[in-house]
Amino acid sequence: MGQPFRFLVAPDSFKGTIEAPEVAWAIAAGLAEAGAEADLCPVADGGEGTAEALRAALGGSVREAACHDPLGRPLEARFVLLGGGATAVVDTAAASGLPLLAPEERDAEAASTYGTGELIAAAIEAGAETVILAAGGSATSDGGAGAIEALRERGGLRGARIEVLCDVETKFEYAARVFAPQKGADEAAVARLGERLQMLAAELPRDPRGVPMTGCAGGLSGGLCAAFDAGLRSGAEYVLGLLGFERRLEEADAAISGEGRIDSQSLEGKIVGQIAKACARAGRDLYVLVGRDQLDRASIGELPIRSIQEAGTVDALRAAGREIAVSRSRD
Repeated sequence: MGQPFRFLVAPDSFKGTIEAPEVAWAIAAGLAEAGAEADLCPVADGGEGTAEALRAALGGSVREAACHDPLGRPLEARFVLLGGGATAVVDTAAASGLPLLAPEERDAEAASTYGTGELIAAAIEAGAETVILAAGGSATSDGGAGAIEALRERGGLRGARIEVLCDVETKFEYAARVFAPQKGADEAAVARLGERLQMLAAELPRDPRGVPMTGCAGGLSGGLCAAFDAGLRSGAEYVLGLLGFERRLEEADAAISGEGRIDSQSLEGKIVGQIAKACARAGRDLYVLVGRDQLDRASIGELPIRSIQEAGTVDALRAAGREIAVSRSRD
């Protein structure tokens, strides 16, 4: 008998329903039922769930800290210390996330990133020398003013460094126009928020305007870059590099990825698109499992995506993994 077929299983979370490690586990269980092997590599692109995905893949500990939600209410939120503790991962969504607010509470003008600054400070106090901040999923449009205030009140970075993982290229000055409507802002509020960002930009030590990726999380990325020289990184590329994705792909026969919803944007810089491009370079096929399939097949182009299948529950993911392994064994 030959060696079992080996899949690199690298899904993102199905936002709001299944975390990436659980998605990976379910797919791997189905593969095992069909006699295939799996290298579990849950991924993230800098959005909600990045901290847990990296902890699951690289090992580490979960810490809790007292902070405040977007509207200033007390909150206990989590962050992750990787490995020996020199690197921390903080999800912006943990303290400043839109899911922390009921729909009727969404207020892009009142929402603050102060709690995210508190979490970054807690990570530094816990010994982190590098803080990886996943910028996605915020309820805020304050240009990072709240986070800057919280960090300054706690003594700044004290020699630590922030790396902000970004999932969009939006510039600081466009953050309100692009993102604030989904955070509860009407047309008039968007205009006021835009003016507020312009004023903040003029007050910061460096002007973040005109720089790609400075508009993430309502300008949080740009504010931290201007105030604390934070690095701005493509979330998908940074995470895949940290996980040794391309090396692990070379050791696999094919890859499986997925996310809650796939559409044309998924193939333009998002994690599934980055994985598909890596598969093309490595000469590996990619199978994609999603909660909702809204992708125009014409956008796939030359990418080596063999199939896209809807599987929105743990049981469905397990069955899909088994089906992929069986179909591959027949090729």
